[in-house]
Amino acid sequence: MRRLAMIMLALALAACGDREGSVGEFSNDFLGNEIMVEALPDPDIPGVVCHVAYFDRSALDRLRQGNWFENPSNSAVSCQRIGAIDISGVSTSRSGEEVFSQRQSLFFKNVAVRRIIDLENSSIIYVSHSREIVEGSAKIDLSSVALTPQEVAAARQR
Repeated sequence: MRRLAMIMLALALAACGDREGSVGEFSNDFLGNEIMVEALPDPDIPGVVCHVAYFDRSALDRLRQGNWFENPSNSAVSCQRIGAIDISGVSTSRSGEEVFSQRQSLFFKNVAVRRIIDLENSSIIYVSHSREIVEGSAKIDLSSVALTPQEVAAARQR
């Protein structure tokens, strides 16, 4: 029985993804639950970095609640300019593009960040949301990065 519990714990931790971009984490309560903070450079726009914060359940909390294989869907995002921005090769469709996805359960739940270009308002918008197969989620967060008039003009010329 103990061996089964250890295998389940290893699977639960593996299901939550890697910590490659981790820049911080801290305990949220006495059960050992943590808030994780990751730096996510936009893969198509090198002049932008986003920081995403999300909840990571502890083994004790997983044991207490009996749900080994998922984290809550809560997340937050904040993005900023860290250099020159060139959006000429980036999609400007109304639905935008997904730039990050982190598994929050073994099978069907992800936290994702989607980028939308708003040329009318000279902005890049990043929306953090959860994606679940059943019931979806209304838990979202939003961040925007201002574009200069020159960056908007260059994007419109393509």
